[in-house]
Amino acid sequence: MDETNDNEPMPSDSQAFTQSVVRLLKGWYTSRPIETISPLKLTVDGKAIALENLFRMVQQDPQRGANFVRGYFDRIFEGDSVGATLIPFAVARHRIMPRIQPESIFESVHRESIAHLPYVNGTVIVFVMDMPEMTVSVSTEQMVRWGIGPEELEEIARKNLCGYAPDLQVQVIASHDGGRAALLSLKDGYDAARLLLSKLHERLAKELRGDFYVATPARDVFIALSYGPDPFIERVRARIARDYSRLPYPITSDFFIVTRDGVAGTAQAA
Repeated sequence: MDETNDNEPMPSDSQAFTQSVVRLLKGWYTSRPIETISPLKLTVDGKAIALENLFRMVQQDPQRGANFVRGYFDRIFEGDSVGATLIPFAVARHRIMPRIQPESIFESVHRESIAHLPYVNGTVIVFVMDMPEMTVSVSTEQMVRWGIGPEELEEIARKNLCGYAPDLQVQVIASHDGGRAALLSLKDGYDAARLLLSKLHERLAKELRGDFYVATPARDVFIALSYGPDPFIERVRARIARDYSRLPYPITSDFFIVTRDGVAGTAQAA
């Protein structure tokens, strides 16, 4: 691996950014074949890799762009290595966690290749193994070898999520016009996934005065908010739209509706 300035700034144009990423990768990983498919999409070792999330990460701090690129691809390669290893279910069971992702992930990943379940608002629930330095997606092949189905994976993942940070600390903010919001920001990769907590309504209904909305514009954003008033909802909706368009790992700009009976969508109902 060649020495490269990890503080090298990166372009803000998507095409120029892709070219810079390819140049860096060819300098670091000289034995890997790397080809550009289109802006923000390339192949490494014949595997298609979308760069949209990396691009959004770098835009948050362009001066450290090369550092982001190096870490991003190191995790991909390490994850591929771990994912190719059959991890015994007894070892993996307590590391399985859920994540909510948009249906659009299947534009770059074969739907049949990763374990998942459909969810609301055009999203799916996927599953990862939470390892010490990375998370590794649970593949359909891995799930089949364990001899379980996606419904059982979901049950295990939700249980693990409940125990991951059991003392759920939220910041409740009261708006001048009567609206209320509960913010969760642990930045552990599972903020948005906490929409799946079984006792979420029980935990937040009192602060938000009954049933409520949840916004998860990106993986590390969770905002629960009261049903009104309308000006408050529209202000939050504008913020969510901005976050959805700029933050890495976007999920949806739609609101989820959380009731005692479960979670539903969509923005139209909101």
